[in-house]
Amino acid sequence: MSETAEVKELCAVIEECARMLDVPFARPRVSSVLNAYEDAFGHAATVVAFRVATGVRHVGELDCRFTTHPDDRDPYASALAKGLTPETDHPVGDLLSDVQARCPIDSHGIDFGLVGGFKKVYAFFTPDDLQDLSKLTAMPAMPRALADNAGFLARHGLDDRVGVIGIDYRSRTVNVYFNEVPDACFEPETIRSTLREIGTAEPSERMLRLGRESFGLYVTLSWDSPEIERICFAVTTTDLATLPVRIEPEIERFVKSVPFGGDDRKFVYGVALAPEGEYYKLESHYRWKPGAMDFI
Repeated sequence: MSETAEVKELCAVIEECARMLDVPFARPRVSSVLNAYEDAFGHAATVVAFRVATGVRHVGELDCRFTTHPDDRDPYASALAKGLTPETDHPVGDLLSDVQARCPIDSHGIDFGLVGGFKKVYAFFTPDDLQDLSKLTAMPAMPRALADNAGFLARHGLDDRVGVIGIDYRSRTVNVYFNEVPDACFEPETIRSTLREIGTAEPSERMLRLGRESFGLYVTLSWDSPEIERICFAVTTTDLATLPVRIEPEIERFVKSVPFGGDDRKFVYGVALAPEGEYYKLESHYRWKPGAMDFI
């Protein structure tokens, strides 16, 4: 299959990143995803980012995520048509259609792993039109867990702050991202009480220092449990030295290995908390533009 110049360039960048990070690189797997959305990479507004994370289940993987254009395309339908993900009768296969039918979507995003292949589709809402939880909980395909936890989220002032929905087709989970989060949510005592309420492990002092600098957060839900599976806090910076914590050696290696386009570099550093403990992730933008939504 012929490839555009933009796809060839990005594939070469990904291959070089994989080599430097000792992550297996299978060109057919990577190019199949990039070719499915090839028209995105010639668009000036397209954001491209790479991500690594600590924790056993993330070892040996490098994620790539990018926004798609034109915005009126159904990215999940494209993934099905290109054989990137199998057809399913699970509600996860209907959720994007529910969101598209009920919410004004500004743009979409795709997430895939060099090892795991196609993973997620993101639906981004405009920053000046954040969505209400009530609209999302009414969707037939949405996990019941969101409605079960709507009261908890409302108590923290998040009921009308939804900026992004991330649908993970491989793990069959949903991330609900909140923007313009009240400052009180990032205070150490609030973080502690929040995590106790949802049953995660106690936060480390390191996590609390990072939490105070956060710009947003998201929760992970599934169709298999009424509980919030994970909560993630994230900070953004163009200089990792300004973070209130020292980054992990494996993440520092990633930073030194991954290239970036343009004059400025941008990072999103996050800490995710689950019942089994906390882990860290770093997203490095290869292409970005001011005002673009972050994947976190």
